[in-house]
Amino acid sequence: MLPRPLTTARPLSHILLKSRSLPSRTQIRCITQADIEDPGMNGGYVNPPPTKRQFRDPYGDWWDKQERRNFGEPVHEDQDILGMFSPYEYTHFTARKGFFLLGCFVATVLGLCGVVRVYYPDRPSAQRTFPGGLDRELGGQRALLAPNDEVE
Repeated sequence: MLPRPLTTARPLSHILLKSRSLPSRTQIRCITQADIEDPGMNGGYVNPPPTKRQFRDPYGDWWDKQERRNFGEPVHEDQDILGMFSPYEYTHFTARKGFFLLGCFVATVLGLCGVVRVYYPDRPSAQRTFPGGLDRELGGQRALLAPNDEVE
């Protein structure tokens, strides 16, 4: 069944009057002192600096050796991103060094292809020629054809 407001017929003037009755003032939210002191909205929780656990000393005297954390140490709000089980941050190469190594690899492969193209022989041997042509060498037009092994 259809809801009652949809089935009720109302005059057009009733709809136009309803649309004109908008509030003349809009509510504007003010920044309070609580918002300035606690922009993270975490209720005054002491948030340690955001450092990934993989960058902490692996040989340090940690209470939790796997997570590299001491007992009672405050945990960052984004612990799921900064912990040891988060995706590993690759810092072995910078992007500049990586692109340099990739360019060296491509240049080496293309250089090797060029060297092979220059020194690769066209054919492994000289082409064989037959005096009178290959047709005469194979027996000519009156030669018997090879038997067909396919059975029909």
